[in-house]
Amino acid sequence: MKPFGFEKLPEIIRQLFEKVERIEEMVSDLNPVDDGSNDLLTVKEAADYLKVSVQSLYSKVSRMEIPVSKPGRRLYFSQSELKKWVSASRRKTASEIIQESQSKSSHLDKKDIFT
Repeated sequence: MKPFGFEKLPEIIRQLFEKVERIEEMVSDLNPVDDGSNDLLTVKEAADYLKVSVQSLYSKVSRMEIPVSKPGRRLYFSQSELKKWVSASRRKTASEIIQESQSKSSHLDKKDIFT
């Protein structure tokens, strides 16, 4: 960068602001803001999203197994909450269970030695 005098400072600041604004526009285009407006699903949409029947979804609602909102007579499901619910329901693999039990048993063996 070439040295500049004090008289060029306002022009350089203006150019910097323009570049920052262009960068902000580019970043906002890359990361669209999620305002949550498309987050709510109807019963049919939620059943399709989860790949289950509507009847199965109603059963899960009646057993209070699934997150649901009922502001009136209709049921609404938050897609983000359903995604979290599915992720939280993940079952461990056999190797994960074996590894976890081995680490717990080795921890107990060390504990018994010192007590």
